[in-house]
Amino acid sequence: MRYRIAALVMASALATAVPAIAVPADATPPRIAPDSAGPKPPGPTPPPGTTPPPGAPNGEAWAWTQLTSNGTQIRYVSTDTSQTCPVVRYTLGVNRNPHSLHRVSTPGPTSQFPTTVCELRVPLTASNAVLEQTSIQAATVHPANRQLPLPKWTSNTRPSKIAVIGDAGCEVPATGPVQNCANHQTGWPFQRIADSAATVTKPDLVIHTGDYLYREDPSRENDKAANPGCTTFADRASWDCVIADFFRPAEKLLAAAPIALTRGNHEDCTTHPGGAGGAWFRYLADDLRSNGSCSVYPAPSLIPAGTLTLASVDSSFADPSDNGSTAQRGIYARQFQAVNQAALQSPANDFFVVTHKPLWMVKASGNPPNSAEWLTRVLDAAVADTSLHRLADNVRLVLSGHIHLYQMLDFNSPRPPQLTVGSSGGTLDNGPDDTKVVGQLIGTQPPQAVTQSITQEQNPPQNLAGVFGYAVLNDNAGTWNLTFHDTAGAVRGKTCALSASKTNKSFACH
Repeated sequence: MRYRIAALVMASALATAVPAIAVPADATPPRIAPDSAGPKPPGPTPPPGTTPPPGAPNGEAWAWTQLTSNGTQIRYVSTDTSQTCPVVRYTLGVNRNPHSLHRVSTPGPTSQFPTTVCELRVPLTASNAVLEQTSIQAATVHPANRQLPLPKWTSNTRPSKIAVIGDAGCEVPATGPVQNCANHQTGWPFQRIADSAATVTKPDLVIHTGDYLYREDPSRENDKAANPGCTTFADRASWDCVIADFFRPAEKLLAAAPIALTRGNHEDCTTHPGGAGGAWFRYLADDLRSNGSCSVYPAPSLIPAGTLTLASVDSSFADPSDNGSTAQRGIYARQFQAVNQAALQSPANDFFVVTHKPLWMVKASGNPPNSAEWLTRVLDAAVADTSLHRLADNVRLVLSGHIHLYQMLDFNSPRPPQLTVGSSGGTLDNGPDDTKVVGQLIGTQPPQAVTQSITQEQNPPQNLAGVFGYAVLNDNAGTWNLTFHDTAGAVRGKTCALSASKTNKSFACH
């Protein structure tokens, strides 16, 4: 199946009320960039008439816009041999100037990553970003029109429509059943889902709850013709496989809206040197790396989206066997303590915790009082070990994936609802009978009863297999409306409105 935190400058009174706890040793230093912060100093701006390096264009480039704890970034990855970064032109106020992207890494350390990676932080108030054609050395560039989406919100507003996807890659394990990667309608419909989200939903922001790279042995896939460079066991977790599993199917969606990413357990550090975790930190992580390194417990990231903050907690290695172990609770308690500290500093902002493994998702259930099978106990225990013994009041939702279906649970209490979206491409899982979930006691200190469970399944209770699709959160005059959408983008099931209360968090669904 299917985490870094911005610097917390704590006032002394707050530091007294909520003791700070150090982050793990392998975490990068904590930091946060406010929405209103300006860009990094731009690189040298090429003078008018500057010509690109000699030689015919070669290779292929992909560009997208990613929300990070450093603000909005345009990212660009190319296999062309020039190892240069292009120029983007955007409008800021009355000025429209060119800005050079900064080079982050060049090809290496293995043949899996034959790429030059570039990025540029863009001010929140910028608009109309376009890559300059004369600065591109790749023969092919995506998006073809070279236009990059930028946030439509300001520091005092927030995204009005958010699409949530997760667990999107095509499952090609080393052994066992292989997903039908060539069938984009019913076999592996991630591209169809992404296209529908882009053209039907038209979101301002996309959130991915993790798990991008599923091709553990590409030699077993049935879409090799469409993915040259991702066809052998040695190609696994290569740049070409990152394209195959994520960038190519998500191309329209990435061209339509900025995206915020959290890491899944498939982007681990154990597959092989330079593997999926290395690919994550080279291309997709909050803070990119050039040396192929991979961290198991990076600190959380605070990702600003106006008056909404996404607190991304890397749970990729939480309870690796999914057997209920709580051995890592101290590690994750420090992570959630930092999230709470940040939330307490910005009480007027909504916070969403985005973490691949869910805190309270129910996978199976008998009739109460028989116990339910829920995930992930170590994360729940870690929240209970924070100074508040819970998540801060303005943490409105927990967004996760990992289990390959859609489920919304709420508790009508200060505990935020758990939204699980793992239904966007990977082979679907079976879920519970919702009627047997309501009333179940989930979590610790103290356990809380589920007051509402909505799981999208094919034909419950006879067929509890999940349904492919994605979630949409619409800003609704200070709160959020939630809907589930099928592969065609149509709403399936109820529309749910999140309560404004921070002490009785629940959805009213109709």
